[in-house]
Amino acid sequence: MNIQEFIKNIENEFDDIKPGVLKPESKFRETFEWTSINALILIAMVKTEYDVALTADDLVKSQTIQDIYDVVKSRVVE
Repeated sequence: MNIQEFIKNIENEFDDIKPGVLKPESKFRETFEWTSINALILIAMVKTEYDVALTADDLVKSQTIQDIYDVVKSRVVE
């Protein structure tokens, strides 16, 4: 698992994000329309791809894609 793979998975989930737009330092709430539905899509993608349960609190505490990635990476069982 690496940050570029993680970003690619996010870009694949959201039709309104053009490939290559997201960077680790991107503030995801400012990069695309952040709604409760999009939060659920992100939570579901992380669960499906990485078998990690993100919580709403995890998202609230995260500002950037790197922040979310760090949470996911810390919970991945290898």
